[in-house]
Amino acid sequence: MSLDSIPQFLSAIDRAGELARISEPVRARLEICEIADRVMKQPGGGKALYFENVILDNGERSHYPVVINLFGSMRRICLALGVDDLDEIGGRITEMLDLKVPEGLIGKLAMLPRLLEIGKFPPRVKGGKPPSQEIILKGDEVDLSTLPIITCWPEDGGPYITLPMVISKDPKRGIRNVGMYRVQVLGPRSLAMHWQRHKVGAAHWREMAEKGEKMSVVIAIGADPASVYSASAPLPPTIDEFLFAGFLRNTPVHLAKAVTSELEVPADAEFVIEGYIDPAEDLVVEGPFGDHTGFYSEADLYPQVHVTALTMRRNPVYATTIVGRPPMEDYYLGHATERIFLPLLKLTIPEIVDYHMPAEGIFHNLVFVSIDKQYPGQAYKVMNALWGQGLMALAKVIVVLDKDVNVRNVQEAWWVALNHIDPERDVRFSMGPIDVLDHSSRGFTYGSKMGIDATRKWPEEGFTRNWPKVMEMDGETKQRVDAMWSRLGLGPLQRAERFKSNEPR
Repeated sequence: MSLDSIPQFLSAIDRAGELARISEPVRARLEICEIADRVMKQPGGGKALYFENVILDNGERSHYPVVINLFGSMRRICLALGVDDLDEIGGRITEMLDLKVPEGLIGKLAMLPRLLEIGKFPPRVKGGKPPSQEIILKGDEVDLSTLPIITCWPEDGGPYITLPMVISKDPKRGIRNVGMYRVQVLGPRSLAMHWQRHKVGAAHWREMAEKGEKMSVVIAIGADPASVYSASAPLPPTIDEFLFAGFLRNTPVHLAKAVTSELEVPADAEFVIEGYIDPAEDLVVEGPFGDHTGFYSEADLYPQVHVTALTMRRNPVYATTIVGRPPMEDYYLGHATERIFLPLLKLTIPEIVDYHMPAEGIFHNLVFVSIDKQYPGQAYKVMNALWGQGLMALAKVIVVLDKDVNVRNVQEAWWVALNHIDPERDVRFSMGPIDVLDHSSRGFTYGSKMGIDATRKWPEEGFTRNWPKVMEMDGETKQRVDAMWSRLGLGPLQRAERFKSNEPR
């Protein structure tokens, strides 16, 4: 069953025993962040938190509760996307990509359901008054300080909307984009939009600026969980995130026309902030901000959003998140992307068996890749191919291993890699684009990357010595020890493994 709203998602989380309700008065400034950070660092990501009594910056109690860490466990990210295992979604994508037309009429007819599946999930505009517009405030009626928008870290430039769906439209082709960008509150009806230069929303803004036209923008907070996730997914500019969310949900997303612009918004959103950006205006200072790197990103200049309307449900819940030193909630959103997009990566780099971006690498700093090695130098081919794949261009370190290595087990991947490499022979450096938030690069958004070939080396690659076998006990001895284990007084039966899996559960 698809989840259509945050209240439905909360009910599902509660039934799963993964929701903690907090009645203690807690400040929106810093205190929610400190509590959430401690919970997110618990094994498995901790529980989702529902703050019933939030204190605003002016000392008053907020009319709206705050929820955080909604996606911060494997169980909850799977609940959000309606699966028991994230690889199920990748399996659906693999089936859709493998559309070889069979022989014979019966075979062709059997394909029809799969072909139809591709086009049956476009978002649908609901008639009548949607839940997201049960309350409508316009112009001077809007005061964003009444919302429990949190200030995360002590040196942040102000309160930030951190789990938004930022909706804009390509002025030339009319294609919608839904992105997840941090948004700083500057005043009662003024925001700073942090979209980095490689983001699609930023490209829309540049095109509007060239034409000298005002740009409509909408910020939706809280909707069906698949749409919230899709806003964070690295989709191509031509793919509508609400279409992708419909595919994930197996049912279309419902939209409604915005109150003060031509854009469409999630019909079941908790809050919707409508506004515009005027390219004739000077950029405004945004930041600093405690970012997902675990360090503060510096203040910079970004566009200002003028708010024209605030709409909401009758009894809305404010959904937010925090980023910082890993692991955090965003790791689970990123892990979903890793699993879901593996089939698409294999489409262009077919030798890839699996890949993993561990939490400590904060997505772009470290990527482990296992490949089915068929010829010498293939590891370097894969590195360069990955650096040519969208946001994978920002990957700082790529480690390529053989197909028998479990790259989702970080300890095993490093154990094999550090045994397999001769640093001078197996490490390559390249220059290219770097994440805007990377404070270590020699230039802003430009610096070096490192590729490590940790595969077994072939004679053609200049390695003429014998490659050693991995040590492992024989099966007969294992069976004998299994049989006697209960008599040894050493606790429950256990078997020696290379390393226990440290993939999040």
